[in-house]
Order: sequence, then structure tokens, then C-alpha cells
Amino acid sequence: VQLQASGGGLVQAGGSLRLSCAASGRTFSIYAMGWFRQAPGKEREFVAAISASGSSTYYAGSVKGRFTISRDNAKNTVNLQMNSLKAEDTAVYYCAAYPYGSRRYEIDSSYDHWGQGTLVTVSS
Repeated sequence: VQLQASGGGLVQAGGSLRLSCAASGRTFSIYAMGWFRQAPGKEREFVAAISASGSSTYYAGSVKGRFTISRDNAKNTVNLQMNSLKAEDTAVYYCAAYPYGSRRYEIDSSYDHWGQGTLVTVSS
């Protein structure tokens, strides 16, 4: 599966952005999906994940209650709604996928496919 992330941009602290990840291929519904981010000078970190069916979602503690991950298997898309953005949310955001199975969703090495990243800049 090929992934294309979009929706990044510049926003003021307290604002909102919605990231989208479009997937190619007819087997999107078998993939668990995740969002990761990498800030300048820092390692890539887990943000959120959603199961293949969409029935389960997982969040990093730093974004829980502010970000919402969702997916539409009919449209081959996964979204990340980001509210109450903070300066520390500034990063390049990546979507990623792995076929369903017993993997640790919060670890980037679990994912087989990655999008190109989209930059989110939050001004304080």
C-alpha cells in the first residue's frame, strides 16, 4: 500500500488542523494505521493508531483528549483531527500502516509502509 499524507500547515496555538492520509490499493481495510511525528532534533514518536476495523484507537499521553484518529475504509483514508494545538506539537507528521496482526502499534518498526510526511507548525 502507498500512503500520501496531507493537511499540514501553520496554525496558532489553540487552533486546529486535520491531517489526512490517502492509501492506494484495494486492501486498505486489512491495515492498522498509525500517525507518528518527528520534531527538529528529536526522535520520531508515536501519536495515535487505529485498528484495521476502526473499532480500537490508541493515543500517546501527550495528545490524548486533543487529537482524534479516524478512518474511512470505503474511501481508503485515515484522518487525524488535532485540536488545542500547542507549540510542542510542531513536527513533521507521518502516517504509517501494517497488516493486521499482533504488533506493538506504538513502535515505528512495527509499520511496513510510510507516507512522505506533512509539516505542522504551531506558533505560540
